[in-house]
Amino acid sequence: MTVLSFLDLHVKADALEAAAANIHQTLEATRAREGNLGVDVTVDVDDPTHFVLVEKWASIEADNAYRAWRATPEGASDLGAIVASMPTLTRTELHDEI
Repeated sequence: MTVLSFLDLHVKADALEAAAANIHQTLEATRAREGNLGVDVTVDVDDPTHFVLVEKWASIEADNAYRAWRATPEGASDLGAIVASMPTLTRTELHDEI
């Protein structure tokens, strides 16, 4: 079943200028992972430091494999340098029949 993962993050105000490039570079690797069906980046209209990344995965197994890879030195990103607080992750299943 298709999984949508929402990564909610706030970037440091002084890192806002570099945030788009940093996120774009990070997402190149995300989009290249097996099972990734795409990633959209949204920015809060009232708070430009608030980003929500919407990842679409072919399955929960693909998403789990991606999260495990990101926890390794090989998969680590530089997002930690720009975020103001720990991002939150919400994963949902897509139910087309509803």
